[in-house]
Amino acid sequence: MDASGMNPATAQAFEMMMRDKQMKDFMALYQGLVARCFNDCCNDFTSKALSSKEETCVQTCSDKFLKMSERVGLRFSEQNAEMMARAQQRR
Repeated sequence: MDASGMNPATAQAFEMMMRDKQMKDFMALYQGLVARCFNDCCNDFTSKALSSKEETCVQTCSDKFLKMSERVGLRFSEQNAEMMARAQQRR
């Protein structure tokens, strides 16, 4: 959706709403990453520091999670582009 056809006040409100949604989406992604990697990797609570095994696990987990999220985002973008192209062809 584009704010170019809206009056300035409506466009500004729309842009603020979109920024808020993007921030919420980012925070949900980050929370998912933290929860998943913590639950999978951190299991020794006898020390406040991560062991080298836990540290490696967290690094690998976060790398995989971020790559997966990037790939899913790309696929959604591709699907959206295809849907938009089909909609344009129907007009």
